[in-house]
Amino acid sequence: MKDLHSSLGPVLAFGPVALSADNTPAAIDLLDFQSAVLLFQVGIGGITFSDTNKIEFKVTHCDTVDGTYEAVEQRHVRGVATVGTGGIVHSLVAAHAAATVKKVGYVGNKRFLKILADFSGTHGAGTPMAVLVVKSDPLMAPVA
Repeated sequence: MKDLHSSLGPVLAFGPVALSADNTPAAIDLLDFQSAVLLFQVGIGGITFSDTNKIEFKVTHCDTVDGTYEAVEQRHVRGVATVGTGGIVHSLVAAHAAATVKKVGYVGNKRFLKILADFSGTHGAGTPMAVLVVKSDPLMAPVA
C-alpha cells in the first residue's frame, strides 16, 4: 500500500472565515516541494454574484518571501481553462447557492505563493471561504 500521508504538506492559506472584502495574503513557502494543489473552499454566497459584484481568486508567486510577486500564467497551473489578468484562477460571478471546492494545481518553479480573494463591487454580507494549499512531490519524504 502506498503512503500518501507521508508525501503531503497541507498549509491553510486563509480561513475558514466569512469575508466581505479582500484578505491580506500570507506567503506560502514551497521549499522542498515540487508542486502543490490549491483547494478553494467557498460556502453559500453572501450576495448574488455578478460581473460587477464578484470575487476573483488571484495567485501570485515569487522566488523570495519579500520580493515582487508576479501573477501566475497558464503554464504554472493545471485544472484551469484560462488564467485571467493578475493571476485569476477562480471567479465567483454568478449565484452561488451551495458550498463548493475548486481544485487548482500549481506546477510553477517559484518558492513562494500568495492567494488573494479579490472583491469587486458591493458585498453587504460576507461569504464563507477557506483556501488550503497541499504541498506535494517532496524532495525528501516522509514529510512531517
